[in-house]
Amino acid sequence: MTATAKINLGGKDYSLPVVKGTLNELAIDISKLREQTGYITLDDGFGNTGSCTSAITYIDGDKGILRYRGYPIEELAEKSTFIETAWTIIWGRLPTQTELRHFSLLLTEHELIHEGLRHHFDGFPIDAPPMAILSAMIQAMSCYDNALLSNHLNDEEFEGAAAKLISKVRTIAAAAYKMSTGRPIIYAVPEYGYVNNFLHMMFTLPNRPYIADPDIVKALNLILILHADHEQNCSTSAVRTIASGGANLFASASAGVSALWGNLHGGANQAVVEMLEEIRKTRTSVKDFVEKVKRKENGIKLMGFGHRVYKNFDPRSKILQEVASKVLQKQGQSDELLDIAQELAEIALKDDYFIQRKLYPNVDFYSGITLKAIGIPLNMFTVMFAIGRMPGWIANWKEVHDNPKQKIYRPRQIYMGEDTRHYVPIDTRTDLRLS
Repeated sequence: MTATAKINLGGKDYSLPVVKGTLNELAIDISKLREQTGYITLDDGFGNTGSCTSAITYIDGDKGILRYRGYPIEELAEKSTFIETAWTIIWGRLPTQTELRHFSLLLTEHELIHEGLRHHFDGFPIDAPPMAILSAMIQAMSCYDNALLSNHLNDEEFEGAAAKLISKVRTIAAAAYKMSTGRPIIYAVPEYGYVNNFLHMMFTLPNRPYIADPDIVKALNLILILHADHEQNCSTSAVRTIASGGANLFASASAGVSALWGNLHGGANQAVVEMLEEIRKTRTSVKDFVEKVKRKENGIKLMGFGHRVYKNFDPRSKILQEVASKVLQKQGQSDELLDIAQELAEIALKDDYFIQRKLYPNVDFYSGITLKAIGIPLNMFTVMFAIGRMPGWIANWKEVHDNPKQKIYRPRQIYMGEDTRHYVPIDTRTDLRLS
């Protein structure tokens, strides 16, 4: 028998179907609740609301599990590459050698940007936020190929559009950085791999080529894999919302960039580095800093701890912890920031205050340190997040697009404003500011 949930409203019982996911996740289907009862549910922030069914990413926050298309994040981090992971997320399975080779060739084919598009960079001030540039340029990019503006792409067209987005987003990001430094834009090298090419475009100077260390390439590749998708977070939900209205892939991805920009979402790893730098600069002991956090002194917060979904360790932070240490050593940089981070983790993980609140290190705790060691400036941290998250956004857009029963997203609300009021002529209105 199909399971149901009972709800009693005004003395009358109603039955609501229960939906069971692949791994026994349970949900009460309230899609017809208002139609049957006149009621809606209220869930500020959607923390207990499933906005869709999806076959892309599985998270068990209590157990610290993250899987892309069923593949454990630990296995992908150890054995895969960002491009193979991206293909897997978008198409739902591991690619064959031929499929991966074909997709890699498409990425190489689309790694340059139109010369006309390059001139758009001149319209931004030199201190323009890179995320603003990225969002705008993704929209502008689609204008150079009218086929990309369609919401009806066949399989070949979709693969080409996905390759353009994933390939050109790193070119745009590197160009935005070069513009902010007043240095010339560097072109991609067809023989380089995806991550190597990004580092080349970021850090090569005239007459001074950047030779990427394999361990640095591996570390950045890993960061991108760990950020490739993460269920229905703020930016992914934004992408699906825009897509549900019939918007094209590029418009939807641009909305994802804008949603990711917020400091409560994509900017968290930047906040971690700023916190560690402040501790180092003020020579505050880690123990004293933790006590200030517990007392909520001057609004001080422990950044990079806790997660809205994970009530256990973020599995991505475990993977990155060792990588951060290796990159710092490889770059010959001081380990002081990492030492502070590790001391913070050790103290917080033994303190009842944080244990009771289930505040464990999340992916931002070590990704920021790693990016800084690689040489990525703070204002580019969220851009790196966007590059990594692009496959997830594309996969979610595709899932919405491929669903023949897809409805436009249209949440309800509970109105808490004024009751009916009547228009008063302006010459008889009282200025409440002066009364």
